[in-house]
Amino acid sequence: MFKVCNMEGPKGPVKNQFRIIDGHIEYFQSYSTVIAKKNFATGEVTLDPNWNCSKTTSKYRSIFLGESSKETQKKIASGEYKMMDLNC
Repeated sequence: MFKVCNMEGPKGPVKNQFRIIDGHIEYFQSYSTVIAKKNFATGEVTLDPNWNCSKTTSKYRSIFLGESSKETQKKIASGEYKMMDLNC
């Protein structure tokens, strides 16, 4: 089942920051750009090359991934996270 919902902030749903759920795949989209993809079946995380954008996008990407930008950078460097254009 395909579902789109706003990310949640301290005051409720946040404009322009979305979770998109498609079966066992979940995406984080900021405005019209997909930033990250999580596959719950395999545990694989894929990031768009533009993963480290604005302060707001970075904040909600960190919430989506459950980690800081610094932790994300380490996982990219180690090869744990894949990089791919998620907006083609």
